[in-house]
Amino acid sequence: MKRREFIKTTGVVTTAILFAPKISFPLGKNDLKVIIIGGGIAGLSAAYKLMKSGVGVVILESRNRIGGRIFTHRIDEKENLTVELGGEWIGESHTRMKELCNELGLKLKNHQFDTHLILDNKYYKNGEWDFDPGWNTKYQNLLDNFNSLSNEEKLPFDKLDWWRFLKNNNISERDLEIKELLDSTDFGETIRNVSAYAGITEYAESSPKNEMDYHIDGGNGKIIEKLAEKIGQDKIKLKHKVISIEQKKDRVLVRCENGSNWEADKIICTIPTFSIKNIEWKPELSKGKKDALNELQYCRINKTSVLFKERFWKDESLDMVTDNVSHYFYHSTKNQNGKMGVLTSFSSGDRAYIMSKMNDSRKIDAICETLKPAFGDVKKYVEKTVSYYWGNDLYTQGAYAIYDTNEWMVLREILSKPEENIFFAGEHLADWQGFMEGAVNTGEDAADQILNG
Repeated sequence: MKRREFIKTTGVVTTAILFAPKISFPLGKNDLKVIIIGGGIAGLSAAYKLMKSGVGVVILESRNRIGGRIFTHRIDEKENLTVELGGEWIGESHTRMKELCNELGLKLKNHQFDTHLILDNKYYKNGEWDFDPGWNTKYQNLLDNFNSLSNEEKLPFDKLDWWRFLKNNNISERDLEIKELLDSTDFGETIRNVSAYAGITEYAESSPKNEMDYHIDGGNGKIIEKLAEKIGQDKIKLKHKVISIEQKKDRVLVRCENGSNWEADKIICTIPTFSIKNIEWKPELSKGKKDALNELQYCRINKTSVLFKERFWKDESLDMVTDNVSHYFYHSTKNQNGKMGVLTSFSSGDRAYIMSKMNDSRKIDAICETLKPAFGDVKKYVEKTVSYYWGNDLYTQGAYAIYDTNEWMVLREILSKPEENIFFAGEHLADWQGFMEGAVNTGEDAADQILNG
């Protein structure tokens, strides 16, 4: 995909560390050994790239599964229907993900949708609603103008939030309400908590469907399985929660909660900021990095997938934004064969928290009530439901990073800066948050830094 401009404004000071005793490590073809912390797609991508260059790697993963925030779930065994409880889309502009899928023999299927709307308990089919024509024209001009600006001219956009930017440009109250409902699904929180720089680049540089274009046949977890096969299961250590990292000169020592110890030349840390903060660093990380870890927030997303006995919505490309607590719906089982089908409720921010406090019965009631203006009483079609709330995930405390005002131009550079022999990667450091593409890019970039260092 097109990468956001990375405008550098600050630096960070590295620190010296203490030595640790030597621990055995699986060898590669050369003498270089790298520990990768985190078995999500950023960590797996980094490991895969290093291994192809003959570097010895080991991946330490806290969970009892790999994949991190890529989390495919088979909701029906008989019809072999899957849903994504985590990462959902591969975009038209996501060149690296498309290349990687091709290399690994994975097929991409169309996962585009045509958006319907429920607002004030009234249902509008796709094509029956739109923004004011005058606003559509003005908005496109704003996006076009932004793309023509120099890096320096783009800096002020980070100083105000996306909601304020839209208000300053005289969007109507109705259009702003719809924009909030739509855009908050992209950022995972209200647009009052999104930097206008992050907001405008999201839409000025995206594909026409805003990178909601493709899905891996059989589930996005297939790419995790394929990468693990290439890397080798013996190099992936599950239930290895890292509790301390110590380094001196050209050596690093990692200690895990289960008592195991690992020594290597370099580390690539791909885990979210919440988990980074829970590691004991010897010596401590630089003050700038610690402050940035405290500042960056992750959005709250709740995904609730409901399996229905039949696809009563008829439209395979259905998605729908609503002003109810269940928020946004899309047809998760598009291009999956079967009579039954799944609509997934994707709620963000406060809505996600409220959904997470409901038991399955109440979630089903809320979802069916929301769908009523469009499809009538659909509860009779319900088979079962599955859900996941990323807002209280043990390791992430959120779904993906969200950059608020005055953060994009500062925090990302600080958080991505290596500290001696420790390199950083992960979705939060990507040119775009919330996509698998960005996580892969950062993992491979970190591997390149080591290989070219």
